[in-house]
Amino acid sequence: MGKYTAAGPAVKHIPWQEKPAGLVNAPVWRYNENPVIKRNPVENVARIFNSAVLPFGDGFIGVFRGEQTDGVPYIYLGTSGDGIRWDISKDKIKFSDSDGRPAMPLYAYDPRLVKIDGTYYIIWCQDFYGASIGIAETKDFKTFTRLENPFIPFNRNAVLFPRKINGQFVMLSRPSDSGHTPFGDIFLSESPDMVYWGRHRHVMSKGKEWWESLKIGSGAAPIETSEGWLLFYHGVSGTCNGYVYSIGGAILDTDNPSIVKYRCKNFLLTPQEWYEERGFVPNVCFPCAALVDPPSGKIAIYYGAADSYVCLAFTNLDYIIDYIKGNSDVNESDTEIGKR
Repeated sequence: MGKYTAAGPAVKHIPWQEKPAGLVNAPVWRYNENPVIKRNPVENVARIFNSAVLPFGDGFIGVFRGEQTDGVPYIYLGTSGDGIRWDISKDKIKFSDSDGRPAMPLYAYDPRLVKIDGTYYIIWCQDFYGASIGIAETKDFKTFTRLENPFIPFNRNAVLFPRKINGQFVMLSRPSDSGHTPFGDIFLSESPDMVYWGRHRHVMSKGKEWWESLKIGSGAAPIETSEGWLLFYHGVSGTCNGYVYSIGGAILDTDNPSIVKYRCKNFLLTPQEWYEERGFVPNVCFPCAALVDPPSGKIAIYYGAADSYVCLAFTNLDYIIDYIKGNSDVNESDTEIGKR
């Protein structure tokens, strides 16, 4: 038993590699065979990246941002026995409304995938007369029913917590504008029914450190631990040669996750390898999913690289929580309740 514990069932075949000997400045470490999904993965799809994965049956299931050869992004379904080698459908996920009629978004990108009380929810960014959030639910990954859009434009980077908190569904999001937003904080919203959303609270602002000095956004679905909700998010900096996306880490209060208990001042992963530095959009590490195996404490993080690939990185529950706590730097807007 480790120093810290995580909620949830065991993930028997979680992707994993031990930390390489002699590796320094690496609270998380990359899979040595990255990228796990390369360019032109299926017919009519040029690139897959910024995608989310969950255990399902005896293996894993994923929802993938597929950039079509015409440049329009949609969400595709994939399955895997080991979480590394993927069989991705060449057909887009077919969404329907509550009456079973086709209800396809104009486009859809950067999906997240969360299971709550036996139902799987896909959350993505789409057009709702401007960039906003789309949601669908499924129980079998055969039928996908669209739910009401939770917010008016403009909003991106939404992810649900994997259980209700105080009887409410809870979602993180990043209000934005209609363009490539040069600003952004993470906010939290609640809903009793996945239809009506309110009780909005501020969670985190952009950081003082260079790697998150421009904007931040939620990434993987939070992991419930004995220390609080472990959140892997992305931070963005502006350079003379464009934006740089890095992965950061924070721990939110278990019962009131608008309160940040710990926030790591150091990035956990920043573009360094060729597949992160070179691609359709260079210098991007963008987390969208994190699996945890509670008995072993192993964590596997799925992240998009350079808007061109899907990659894996690993860490350990005890190691990452100690690292975040040991390098924490929180401010007043982090630790307040987020209501003014």
